[in-house]
Amino acid sequence: MEQTMKAFALRSFEEPAGVHDVSVPDVGPGDVRVRVRAASINGFDVFVATGMAKHMMEHRFPVVVGKDFAGVVDAVGDGVTRFGPGDEVVGIVPTEQFLWRGSFGEYVVVPADGFVQAKPANVDFAAAAGLGLAGLAALVSVDAIDPSDGDVVLVVGATGGVGTYAVQLASGRGATVIATGLPQDEAWLRELGASEVVDYTGEVAAWVREHHPNGIDALIDLVNRDGEALAKVAELVKDGGRLATTMGSADVEGLASRGITASNVFAQSDPAHFARLLQVAGEGAITVPVTRTFSLHDLHEGLELLGTGQARGKYVVTMEG
Repeated sequence: MEQTMKAFALRSFEEPAGVHDVSVPDVGPGDVRVRVRAASINGFDVFVATGMAKHMMEHRFPVVVGKDFAGVVDAVGDGVTRFGPGDEVVGIVPTEQFLWRGSFGEYVVVPADGFVQAKPANVDFAAAAGLGLAGLAALVSVDAIDPSDGDVVLVVGATGGVGTYAVQLASGRGATVIATGLPQDEAWLRELGASEVVDYTGEVAAWVREHHPNGIDALIDLVNRDGEALAKVAELVKDGGRLATTMGSADVEGLASRGITASNVFAQSDPAHFARLLQVAGEGAITVPVTRTFSLHDLHEGLELLGTGQARGKYVVTMEG
């Protein structure tokens, strides 16, 4: 008899994603199957769950939603020596040419040589699940601007999942971090390492110019998908400075005319970066800002909240029980 599991899945474009019984994924050669203990919610998951990826990627229904996960290895395929049943791991579902597998289910199968690592012993499952895409995007973004002692770095979108990690990582390298947030976020952002907090509902550029009339050394923008909007914020960066965005909106050649090194970063590009992120987390150099947890059955609420663009920190789905 075929084994089934509970998963938050999209069965067609004609009905919303929800909790359904789907087949437990088989373990192929080179794969590991993980009993999921926790998974975190990312913007991409909102995109998939609402059917917005319909015309962009092939869907092989049922499409289980979710990218990040932490759990315990249940089984391994032929040729796998890195992991064995019972190992505690954290990972990211790989990017493929089509959508089908995801982490919002009781089990997930992923390649053993991809974005999966041993879970740091001092990080619990919920926090480990919150590292994934957001932590990786932040790490790659901070690497791209390469801050050092005394650099002034503006993080636009500092209260979101990626932003909270970017603040920690940049300040950890000695930068003076300006974080955008709401007034009620100031104490929290300062605890994460921000030196200054500017209200994003006001005139951010005017505030930065007033407090840093000579310009800033670097910018991490996690908000502006529009190239013109990003270009306006980039005016705050000194000639010869650095800029990184996860939105794909940087005019790399145009900014180079001012000597600015601009990067449109893609988080899930190199498993070695993910291994380094887990090492940093294991050393306690960053904390995972889990601010809300949901069960599989109220996951839709978390997706809706994230879709408003007002998410604060990381939202995590716990599978236990």
